Amino acid sequence: MLLGVNIDHVATLRNARGGIEPDVLAAARICKLCDVASITTHLREDRRHIKDADVEAIRMLPRTRLNLEMAMTKEMQEIALKLRPHAVCIVPEKDKK
Repeated sequence: MLLGVNIDHVATLRNARGGIEPDVLAAARICKLCDVASITTHLREDRRHIKDADVEAIRMLPRTRLNLEMAMTKEMQEIALKLRPHAVCIVPEKDKK
């Protein structure tokens, strides 16, 4: 059995506090040290959790299997094609009204 870790809520805490901590990239590195099989992030259209720079930094970690959760939009497709994560999971997001 392989373990994947979703680190979105590390970013949620950081954003709620309005600072730079906890550090999302540091959390990803800790996961790597613990030999997780993959790291999952959900890059939402409203960017309320993980930010583009977070996902890009995680993607650059050596030998990291990134699972990118995303909406099925042209913008997210372009980001996925640019980053080329190991896996993509299409998830619905509520429409903006």
